[in-house]
Order: sequence, then structure tokens, then C-alpha cells
Amino acid sequence: MYHKYSDEEGKFLVQLARETIEKYVRERKKLDVPNTVSDKLRRHSGVFVTINKLQDSKVALRGCIGRPYPSDPLVRATIDSAVDASSRDPRFNPVSEKELDSIVVELSVLTPPKKIDYSNPDDLPEKIEIGRDGLIVSKGMQKGLLLPQVPVEYGWTTKEFIIHTCQKARLRLDAWKDPNVEFHAFQAEIFGEKSPNGPIIRNPEHPRC
Repeated sequence: MYHKYSDEEGKFLVQLARETIEKYVRERKKLDVPNTVSDKLRRHSGVFVTINKLQDSKVALRGCIGRPYPSDPLVRATIDSAVDASSRDPRFNPVSEKELDSIVVELSVLTPPKKIDYSNPDDLPEKIEIGRDGLIVSKGMQKGLLLPQVPVEYGWTTKEFIIHTCQKARLRLDAWKDPNVEFHAFQAEIFGEKSPNGPIIRNPEHPRC
């Protein structure tokens, strides 16, 4: 995949997400956008912030929320997503101050989602590449999204990836065969901490609990 963002830019964004999380958890205040941010990082982009908690050398998901569409400047979307991932993910309680030294912060900068065109549902798996594509499924008001790294981490096949994305949207597991269901694909540049507050690298890998 073409790298739109440098390692230094990725490091800056992850550090921004980490600082945002710590400030919001400790003070319930949102970090301001730094004045020194480059014009490139002020361009509109989709982004997700993922928080994992380290447990005996493995990680467990602790929060993940983002903006799938390029509706806000990247730095602002990063700050807002970091706050939401740490405090507003309905699957988890808000991150506590005592957890800050055991969480690993990861950030995914998204390309604009593009609709996947197909006439036969059986052709859908062939249009998706594990490790490259993230998926958004939608039917009416029901939507679900899974990032590109998710099927890699869990060892899913393409069909399993599709089914789990439907499940995320609270659709039937076979909803992908419904002609009224739409799928969009996107790619992501992923940066994250190797360990809590540790070095920031591209495409970090953490064994899951």
C-alpha cells in the first residue's frame, strides 16, 4: 500500500491520541489542536483510535471509535476519536486513570470508503483482500465497520470477515446475500505503540487474549 503519511506523522498522531486520552481521563478536558500542526494533518480524513489493554503480554480490546468518512480535519478527528474511544464506547466502561499505564494506543488513518460493486453475492469475497481492506456494511440505518487489521488478528477468512461485519451491524449473519445490503471498502495506514507509552511503529502486532 502507498504510504501517504510518514512514520513521523504517524508518531505525532499516536502521541496526540495518547495525550488526549490521558488529559480527558484525568481532567475530563479535551486537548486543544496544537498550533504547530502541518497543513497536511489538517486535511479532512477518516480515522479510528483503538485502545488495547495489556494483559500478560497479550492485549484485549478496551475501546475503539472513530470517524469513517473524511468529514473533519485529521487532527481534530483524532482528538475527538481518542476521547470517544476512552469514554464513550458502549461496550466498555470509561478508561480509568489507573489503567493509563497498561493501555496501548493504536491509530488507523482511513482512505475514503468506496462502494463494492457486484451483481452476485457469491462474487463479493473475491473483491475483498484480507490485510488490505476494511469493510463497512449498511442496510437502511443499520451500519457496521471493521478495520483492515481485525481479520488478520483473528485469522478470519474473507467470508468470515464479511459475516462478522454483518454481525457488527446487528444484521443476520447471511445478510450479505441480501440485494438491499451494501458494502464499502477502505484501506488504512496503521500506527501504534509497541507497549504502553512505548515506541510507536507502523503496523504494530500484539497477540490477542
